[in-house]
Amino acid sequence: MGNSEVGHNALGAGRIYAQGAKLVDLALESGKIYDGEGFQYIKESFETGTLHLIGLLSDGGVHSRLDQLQLLLKGVSERGAKRIRVHALTDGRDVLDGSSVGFMETLENDLAKLREKGIDAQVASGGGRMYVTMDRYENDWDVVKRGWDAQVLGEAPHKFRNPVEAIKTLRAEPNANDQYLPPFVIVDENGKPVGPIVDGDAVVTVNFRADRMVMLAKALEYPDFDKFDRVRFPKIRYAGMLQYDGELKLPSHYLVSPPEIERTSGEYLTHNGVRTFACSETVKFGHVTFFWNGNRSGYFNSEMEEYVEIPSDSGITFNVKPKMKALEIAEKARDAILSGKFHQVRVNLPNGDMVGHTGDIEATIVACKAADEAVKMILDAIEQVGGIYVVTADHGNAEDMVKRNKKGEPLLDKAGKIQILTSHTLEPVPIAIGGPGLTKGVRFRQDLPGAGLANVAATVMNLHGFEAPSDYEPTLIEVVDN
Repeated sequence: MGNSEVGHNALGAGRIYAQGAKLVDLALESGKIYDGEGFQYIKESFETGTLHLIGLLSDGGVHSRLDQLQLLLKGVSERGAKRIRVHALTDGRDVLDGSSVGFMETLENDLAKLREKGIDAQVASGGGRMYVTMDRYENDWDVVKRGWDAQVLGEAPHKFRNPVEAIKTLRAEPNANDQYLPPFVIVDENGKPVGPIVDGDAVVTVNFRADRMVMLAKALEYPDFDKFDRVRFPKIRYAGMLQYDGELKLPSHYLVSPPEIERTSGEYLTHNGVRTFACSETVKFGHVTFFWNGNRSGYFNSEMEEYVEIPSDSGITFNVKPKMKALEIAEKARDAILSGKFHQVRVNLPNGDMVGHTGDIEATIVACKAADEAVKMILDAIEQVGGIYVVTADHGNAEDMVKRNKKGEPLLDKAGKIQILTSHTLEPVPIAIGGPGLTKGVRFRQDLPGAGLANVAATVMNLHGFEAPSDYEPTLIEVVDN
């Protein structure tokens, strides 16, 4: 299944890189993960401290994968970790709502086996990913604070002796959902939390995907921090599964080294005099800038580029205001196009993805209509200036909202209701190229049956009048004599 970050990397870089999950798989498989500087750094806490593992507990494969956590638990326990605490975030977004119970049972089973070997290994805290810890783009720091209170301070509104019981109990509440489970801590027979993070401990955030770990990484790593009151800032050895932000060098220690993405199309075009405007709302702003530019923050040349971020709605789920900021993004794009200042205007309309993730079909229809109107506004502006448009997506989501069996028939739950699909889909994405500025005789090539997102960069370069570098995936277009 595609995700937005990898998709935008490919769209911008014109090549496919071993990414997140794949890099971690290779490092775990080869054992290389344990030879790196990051592991050696956290290992120094094993003798006297606790190793804490924080991350999303599911096999969704978008932010993390359960089998990687299992391999890591095995690996660290064989290499000197004597006391391990897992802070598990429930999913329900990239996997079926309700699957959290099974994942927690699997984890508990693994930890029980470690305990039999004399390793003090247990779950210390938990909560739903969208309510605890995994916010992104500084949308809502309260989400991170709720996680911090449970993970570091050992404080949460719900206390349980057993994590499976915790999830079952919290899921029994009306309208409960894995994504939004409230924070809980596990306590011993005296009601004392079993695993707050304290001085001398080691912490690893086990997600491989960056966007929803950056905020926690800042809280764990930065001595100067004012986003919420941390109450205490333990002296720990912290490493990410990967480095989550290459520009901020965050975190400064990590278990698996990132792919080197250089010579992206954005850099190439900027250095060749192509003036660029990029815009989205907060939830996808990083995608049209940071990820597009090869996991790199900031401008290549501030005199040639302008990036505009429109603040996303915060404190509500996206189905409440499904139009999101589509109109505002389109207006910014239209104004940039009509200004005549830019050769390229690049935007992301997040509606189909973000509202699609809520599983609310009515709201998703409204979202898609809003995106449609926004596209029309942009295409009308392109028409006015005699430009060219390229419309595509980084992955699917809203085009299928129900889970299906192998025959494509909707799956039903125990109550006979259709099971809602909240995750990305596996469908190929469309691409449309047109506009009055398109040279006569330009058409799609017919010899690239396996073309994908990475082919877009060379295509866009060609449309700007440049040849793409020879190691880019080939262009989607050719010119034929009419």
